[in-house]
Amino acid sequence: MANKDQKSIPTSKIKRAAKIVGASAKVGSNYIKYYSKKAFNKNLSRDQLNTDNAEDIYNTLSELKGSALKVAQMMSMDEQVLPTAYQQKFAMAQYNAPALSYPLISKTFKQYLGKTPEETYDSFTKNAVNAASIGQVHKAEKDGDKLAVKIQYPGVADAISSDLKLIKPLASRLLNMKTADLNMYLEEVESKLIEETDYLNELENGEKIRDLCSDFKDVVFPKYYRSLSSKRILTMDWIEGTMFNDFIKQDLSQDIRNKIGQLLWDVFLYQMRELRIVHADPHPGNFIITKDYKLCIIDFGCVKEIPEDFAHYYYQLMRPDILQHEAELNEIYEKMDFFRPEDSPEDREKLKKMYERMISLLGKPFHADKFDFSDKSFFESIFKMGEDISKDKSIRKLNNARGSRDAIYVMRTFFGLYNLLHQLKAEVQLNYPIFSKKAS
Repeated sequence: MANKDQKSIPTSKIKRAAKIVGASAKVGSNYIKYYSKKAFNKNLSRDQLNTDNAEDIYNTLSELKGSALKVAQMMSMDEQVLPTAYQQKFAMAQYNAPALSYPLISKTFKQYLGKTPEETYDSFTKNAVNAASIGQVHKAEKDGDKLAVKIQYPGVADAISSDLKLIKPLASRLLNMKTADLNMYLEEVESKLIEETDYLNELENGEKIRDLCSDFKDVVFPKYYRSLSSKRILTMDWIEGTMFNDFIKQDLSQDIRNKIGQLLWDVFLYQMRELRIVHADPHPGNFIITKDYKLCIIDFGCVKEIPEDFAHYYYQLMRPDILQHEAELNEIYEKMDFFRPEDSPEDREKLKKMYERMISLLGKPFHADKFDFSDKSFFESIFKMGEDISKDKSIRKLNNARGSRDAIYVMRTFFGLYNLLHQLKAEVQLNYPIFSKKAS
């Protein structure tokens, strides 16, 4: 790996807090430099400021690892949330964070499996093949089987709650939101991160979704090994293939792009509509394409169960004709907590216009029999919408934290899926109209 192995992780609250305070100070210094230069050059762009901030924040979060780095990874998936400099730097958390040194890995094995990697497997690579926000992956063999072994970074699970409190001010500044408005978002993130740091929970999730999606013959799921796994170590089949980010760089025919894109679309829409249980972490680091062009899905730590009543109302917003039915739309807004009792009639009108713009844009892939995700204008419109909303003071003062907390990971799944299909430049058939048709 290009990154040097990390020999230790700050685990105490004081040390972790000091790191984040240091990053905040650097960001503050970058802003002072920017505005000093801006005083002499009114046309100065924020590009260098964004690059400097992204570098300083990522370097700190990658050293801390865990929930702090996971939030950066999540932000990198949402193109409508952050400037490009942040997206590109934070995306490294998906599969290219600095790895831990081998002595720390061996210590984790002794703690959770009672023996070293060499005593557990017939062979084990000391260098990680991938390192992300919560853990890193090593290659191993046992009894002739090639295995992928995921090891969680020490202290990650214990630091979730305190880390999220510490990064709240930074996230508030990056997302252009009031700190208080982040509470609902971070509460949902915290609950999912607690699940995600339990590797036995991930094993159960992976086996459950694998069995429920067994009819998808060109979608591959790894086999898990319970006897070689624990809450902090997970052993599964090693899948031979190409990681998604490397795959899309190849000279691929449009038919192949469309095939992989259709598999992604169908298996995710099936989970969301039929199962109401979905792999809610669709970033490039969680997909492998095999030599015979099958899609392998890995990492089931973050799985969202979608409540039936939420699914009914939320999915109706994807219906092509929904904006023509004002009474029904208002009912959905009320049911999903898009409005608040203290909203004035004027406030509601502002919010309605914003919601209608979001609905018409984000539901667009569901409005025809097929959709071309290579369309740059679609994603540019999403990014512009996000920028316009973040800059609209009249909307911001109404409180950004609206809607059901269930929407957080469902939206993340949709945006993640859209981004994957856009990077793949795939055209997909609808196949799964996620909404129910309105009775005539």
